[in-house]
Amino acid sequence: MTAPSAPAVPAGREPDGRPRVEVRDLVVEFGQVRAVDSLDLEAGAGQVLALVGGNGAGKSTTLRVLAGVVPPRTGRARVAGVDVAADPLAAKHLTGYCPDVAGLVPGATPWEHLVLAARLRRLDGSMPSWRERGEQLLARFELADVAHRVTAGFSHGMSRRLSVVLAAFHRPPVLLLDEPFDGVDPLGVDATVEIMRDLRDTGSTVLVSTHLLDLAVAVADDAVVLRGGRVVGRCPAEDLRGAAGLRRYREMLTG
Repeated sequence: MTAPSAPAVPAGREPDGRPRVEVRDLVVEFGQVRAVDSLDLEAGAGQVLALVGGNGAGKSTTLRVLAGVVPPRTGRARVAGVDVAADPLAAKHLTGYCPDVAGLVPGATPWEHLVLAARLRRLDGSMPSWRERGEQLLARFELADVAHRVTAGFSHGMSRRLSVVLAAFHRPPVLLLDEPFDGVDPLGVDATVEIMRDLRDTGSTVLVSTHLLDLAVAVADDAVVLRGGRVVGRCPAEDLRGAAGLRRYREMLTG
């Protein structure tokens, strides 16, 4: 597996001066549980931001809010200038989202998933080469041989790889990947890292949540450490490398 450290990329701004992704004082509650508690974060164009932390830290919930799947109780979340709560449909068009569970249609094939995604996103006119793009992604993620097999029999790793393909398919300005490396073999990890870098290098913003600190360090420009739905630290991802970085990470979580 090859995953060298990603070079630092200055955070780009939108025409109005705002960051590409902006979260301010975000609160999300599920019944009596506060999953996200007054959270602030931002990420610019051409940047990979890793969300790291233990189970229940609020990583997945934050990405769900940005994807327009879960509404916040209070606070604001914006992607590419769109307020997610005010216009969740527009936000969904601007993002590509790989959830922490596959979210696939069991009776559909990978190719049928891509055809549906192209139709929903109206790619026939705006992206004439979507078929070629789909074929290339399936090959890159070693899914070409099962492109016409229903996903009901897919392993967890295969489902994760297809979820990443579907999220990145339309080259979104904001890519949201929730635990994309979970249960994925080294070749799948490499393909995911490559697609993240491809999109970053063409100006997209990538947010990735992972509990695998070494992969976060390898692929991200910056890392945000979450605990109990709050940000407890932010630093260049490189600062979390090695034994010294692991100590710093643990200090953020326990301090």
